[in-house]
Amino acid sequence: MHAQTLRTYDRLGLVSPRRTSGGGRRYSLHDVELLRQVQHLSQDEGVNLAGIKRIIELTSQVEALQSRLQEMAEELAVLRANQRREVAVVPKSTALVVWKPRR
Repeated sequence: MHAQTLRTYDRLGLVSPRRTSGGGRRYSLHDVELLRQVQHLSQDEGVNLAGIKRIIELTSQVEALQSRLQEMAEELAVLRANQRREVAVVPKSTALVVWKPRR
């Protein structure tokens, strides 16, 4: 990928590589995979850069929501397990109590 293309993607926020102390860009494996996805969407699918940015944002939101859903499911499982332990079985009484109102 051309350096100018990488700078453009960085400027548009499509990918945000880490920087060295000298200001150079350091791309992680995640960044490289994202760049491949951007290239595929742009060249093979004909999606413009604004569309690609929106796709990336929505994908990120979906991943965050899936992660939160998993956390909440785990919390619910713990709460249900605790609830089962807190419920005590009490035998029903067979005694009959007659209530009489006071006069």
